[in-house]
Amino acid sequence: MAKNSYSSRLGRKVTIASAGEATTAFVPPPLPPTPSVELPRLYRQLENANRALGRLDGVTSILPDTPLFLYMYVRKEALLSSQIEGTQSSLSDLLLFENEEAPGVPIDDVQEVSSYVAAMEHGLERIRADFPISLRLIRELHDILLSKGRGSSKRPGEFRRTQNWIGGTRPGNALFVPPPPERVLELMSDLESFIHDENIEIPSLIKAGLVHVQFETIHPFLDGNGRLGRLLITFFLCAQGILKEPILYLSLYFKSHRFRYYELLQGVRERGDWEAWLEFFLDGITETSLQAADAAREILNLFETNRIHIEQLGRPAASALRVHQLLQQKPIINIQGAAKKLGISVPTITKSVQHLEDLGIVREITGKQRGRAFAYSGYLEILSRGTEPLR
Repeated sequence: MAKNSYSSRLGRKVTIASAGEATTAFVPPPLPPTPSVELPRLYRQLENANRALGRLDGVTSILPDTPLFLYMYVRKEALLSSQIEGTQSSLSDLLLFENEEAPGVPIDDVQEVSSYVAAMEHGLERIRADFPISLRLIRELHDILLSKGRGSSKRPGEFRRTQNWIGGTRPGNALFVPPPPERVLELMSDLESFIHDENIEIPSLIKAGLVHVQFETIHPFLDGNGRLGRLLITFFLCAQGILKEPILYLSLYFKSHRFRYYELLQGVRERGDWEAWLEFFLDGITETSLQAADAAREILNLFETNRIHIEQLGRPAASALRVHQLLQQKPIINIQGAAKKLGISVPTITKSVQHLEDLGIVREITGKQRGRAFAYSGYLEILSRGTEPLR
């Protein structure tokens, strides 16, 4: 595509007064891009992404307990997406918090991740009930996302009424200044119309990539835009029927390539270069789908291998197998909680956990004599890959 043909893809810069100075904010053009996205340039990546998604869908169909796998996968995505925004939580911190144990990081960090889990689960429940992706749903999700922790003072569930910016200390020295607040509702309404316009013949994966960038460019809330923008990708693909289960999450890919990610978003805003962004986005879908499919198979193999070893315990095997099944649902447990959940006596659970510890299946993670917690180490190791906090 010739360079000058990008011109009608570019938004407008409008003058705003903020923090006592005049500067400019960016107003994006409506979707779809004009000139249209060069689909032939993207065919190879699009085919790879669709094939990888098909493979992922195939793996989820053979999982013995898909909701169990999703339970953990949702938490991994919540953690990764929140880490991009600066939280220092680990997967163990989140699971300890959910077990009403003390995490090893500030409580605000873990509450932020926990709220993301709640927003994700609410959105998936809505979409499964055929509720459309709409401004109403987006505001509901934002309200949950910022219900606790640092963002709770940033008008949860409300589009912003003041100017925001990305990078820098004020709009005048920011890396990017989104549209002025009085344009937000109009721009978001246009985005909602694009999401539901069935007359626009664009492959769903391409459309998801366009929607994500437009949302991030509008930056409609005072806080939580990045997390919500990443959630919308999965919700959109579920609503379109591309994903049977919400198992594709791109935060690990965005986290690993975060500088390239931000650079490409700016490339769309400054040069109208949608194709470079979409190549990156489709490559991310391929990579993430293959990783998730491999992880699912690895987890299945781990569960089966451990089950075989436990069965060789003899008489203690029955109760130890029940504890092993519980660990598949909650990879961090304590003795009292497990006894209550399984309806087995504390002494029996204690012995079962000891057997599992002897087999190398669980390890104690608190170092305390009282109130000890045990982690299903092999399972957590697979799930925790890539979740080291950014420093």
